[in-house]
Amino acid sequence: MPAKAAEVEADGQAVRVSSPDRVIYPATDATPEVTKLQVVEYYLSVADGIMRALRDRPVALERWTSGVHEGIQLATGRGDKSDAFYSKRVPKGAPPYVETTRVAFPSGRPADEVCVTNLATVAWCAQMGTIVFHPWPTRSSDNDHPDELRIDLDPQPGTTFGDAVRVAGVARELLKELGITGYPKTSGNRGVHIYVRIDPRWDFVDVRHAAIGFGRELEKRDEGVTTKWWKEERGERIFVDFNQNSRDRTIASAYSLRPLPGAPVSTPMTWDELAGLTSPAAYHLFSVPERMADGDPWATIDDVAHSIEPLIDLYEQSGEGEANYPPDYPKMPGEPPRVQPSKKVASHWNEQGERVE
Repeated sequence: MPAKAAEVEADGQAVRVSSPDRVIYPATDATPEVTKLQVVEYYLSVADGIMRALRDRPVALERWTSGVHEGIQLATGRGDKSDAFYSKRVPKGAPPYVETTRVAFPSGRPADEVCVTNLATVAWCAQMGTIVFHPWPTRSSDNDHPDELRIDLDPQPGTTFGDAVRVAGVARELLKELGITGYPKTSGNRGVHIYVRIDPRWDFVDVRHAAIGFGRELEKRDEGVTTKWWKEERGERIFVDFNQNSRDRTIASAYSLRPLPGAPVSTPMTWDELAGLTSPAAYHLFSVPERMADGDPWATIDDVAHSIEPLIDLYEQSGEGEANYPPDYPKMPGEPPRVQPSKKVASHWNEQGERVE
């Protein structure tokens, strides 16, 4: 018979966990199986770190309601039918302790998203099948001006996690030259993320330009780096995914689980620790809570908020102008044509990147 519902306590709030014995992650050669209750308990065990990553932010939920099993695909568009999907709006039936905040999508449509203000909300989201938390880079008091710059180092085919670590080292030196403190973490897969707390004085366009400028400077310093948006142009290099700083584009938070075998975690690192890391495989649901006993490497991330003016200067000095936005965005000012370079016929496009009929 299925186990009765369990109950956990978070911030003095009782949170009911239905189907606690449901297997979310099957066993692997390196890790035992993981149940739904264990997922909830994991997030409670890294309370300090997950709350630092999510507190007072709009959060989209990546929900794997049947678990991370072979054959289950993540639905990425409207109308897709799957047991794994994104909840960008607060799920129905949310308890009173789950707060919300209003956001605007690139289309201009508004929505109320979960706003994490307490640990009970994290536990409830996990009870609702959330594996990955995707916070916005804003605080709920102003969801139009990010307080976080995100540098996503994404390995392309033919490159490795080790290549991402090497490029992260170059990024560290560039940030140091600019007087900016960055905080690295594993992506939980093959990549590396670097976060920078910034003054919330710039809008999403400016912050995205800062990421583009930073990426273009990295290209100059390491031939194994690219900011090319079109995959056919990237080659075997580490892609700096600047569009992760666009409105409504999010990255798995620090301490988020990832939907991969073995329940890996997007794990904060010290710079020295990352530099010596050859594989992120050892950082998973069973091992990461032990790290918290020695403190969070990101404990000081909120101490200083930086200006992005030096990065915007890099963008302007590059002389390359605007880069492509994600395909679901409305056409943006100055954006290049949205057509693969190999399929582009120059005479079909004007200088504004608009198709000439």
